[in-house]
Amino acid sequence: MMKINPMLLIDFYKAVHAEMLPKKITKSVSYFTPRMSRVNMWNDVVHFGLQGFCKKYLIEYFNENFFSRPFDEVMFEYKRIMDATLGKDAYKIEKIERLHKLGYLPIEIISLPEGTRVPMHCPMFGITNTHEEFAWLPQALESLISAESWHPMLAATVGATYREIVNHYYNITCDDNVARARGLGAFDFRGEECTESAIKAGAGWCLSFLNTATVPTIPYLEQYYNCDCTKEPVAFGSPSTEHSVMCSNFAVDGDEITLLRRLLTEIYPNTSFSAVLDSYDYWNVIENILPQLKKEILEHNGCMLMRGDSGDCVEVVTKTVFKLWDIFGGHINSKGYKVLDPHVKAIYGDSITIQRCKQIYEILMENGFACSNVALGVGSFSFQCVEEDGILKPFTRDTFSSCIKATYCEIDGKPFPIFKNPKDGGFKKSQKGCCVVTRGTNDSLVYVDGRTWEEAQISGADAEVNLLQPIFKDGKMLNEQSLSDIRNILYNGEF
Repeated sequence: MMKINPMLLIDFYKAVHAEMLPKKITKSVSYFTPRMSRVNMWNDVVHFGLQGFCKKYLIEYFNENFFSRPFDEVMFEYKRIMDATLGKDAYKIEKIERLHKLGYLPIEIISLPEGTRVPMHCPMFGITNTHEEFAWLPQALESLISAESWHPMLAATVGATYREIVNHYYNITCDDNVARARGLGAFDFRGEECTESAIKAGAGWCLSFLNTATVPTIPYLEQYYNCDCTKEPVAFGSPSTEHSVMCSNFAVDGDEITLLRRLLTEIYPNTSFSAVLDSYDYWNVIENILPQLKKEILEHNGCMLMRGDSGDCVEVVTKTVFKLWDIFGGHINSKGYKVLDPHVKAIYGDSITIQRCKQIYEILMENGFACSNVALGVGSFSFQCVEEDGILKPFTRDTFSSCIKATYCEIDGKPFPIFKNPKDGGFKKSQKGCCVVTRGTNDSLVYVDGRTWEEAQISGADAEVNLLQPIFKDGKMLNEQSLSDIRNILYNGEF
């Protein structure tokens, strides 16, 4: 990515707000809150991505591209852009100079644990300054924080939604020892907005599932979420053909059976793999070629997954299961559902929306088949859009109306709760003052506002336990979570 001076990672108007704030302001507090859901099935959002943001941007990026660089160089960059755009008299550079000389970001971030399902209107994290000269800084960081925060949370919420579907149908049709976290995989990399977006979307997905095709998600999680793919299950991929493989071999061999036999006996004799089979005639392969390979498939030390990639995915993948049962058979599991011979399985690599996922599982269940007979893939569409009631709803920051709003300040030593409450704004009403988040009835999250900063931080036997806890302060992480920690919170230790 471009190495832009981080104080330029703002909306233009952020450059001038410091001079507009009340005189003698020494502290400001802002909260990030999902204010409403535009997706009917979602009443909460999975909190994820803040730790990665803090470590990558507030520590690494600021240190490399601001604090560790020469003062004159950094100021020249900032001044050059602002002089040419806002004009020399519209802003003051002294605040940027003071920040550079300070040598660290004088802010504190308090947060709910990542992996928490946060209901609408409840603050997920807060930000304040730790040095009285920098009360302007929390809101100056708003654009950067917001841009980096909403998408990982949405991806994590998407993953959790699919996991709920898998858990429901697997609990009915599959043996209890069948891994729910292997039920679906993500195949969205090439369709995401950019590489950075794909990496963070994959990370959000991996809170709920182990299968992903996005390799760089693993080093991201290792670097920012304290895990190690050589020592624990972070994420897995699998060998698979693609159309270039199938078509080039067909051009040489004049058939498809030659490559499939070579995959089974020479290339992957001891490894499971999937083969895309619709380059020409999918059902010809399923109905005519696979029976010719039955001996090789049953002697193969692994599973061959039959992949369709065109047509009606619901029909293709379910019909494939039925055909594979007719050819290879299987067994009846402890819950009375058919399970294919372990050497074969059906897979559909993308196009599996929430609705199609449910339809596939329903059809399998109605026909007496365990839902683990299929491996399903979620593509970029489902990470960027959802269909409800025949309406396509694209994912944006406004899916949950996620925002950072200032709710409290201290001026000349006096506390002032501040808020917005538009007459016709509805959901845009903000909290007022500082917040305490606790567990209410049915273990649901509730918040109380109207506190001073000091009151909100009080803890003890007679005080509320504020779940918003410090995680970052003055350029350093105070508290970190591992990927395993987050999964345990999201799934109550039953990942």
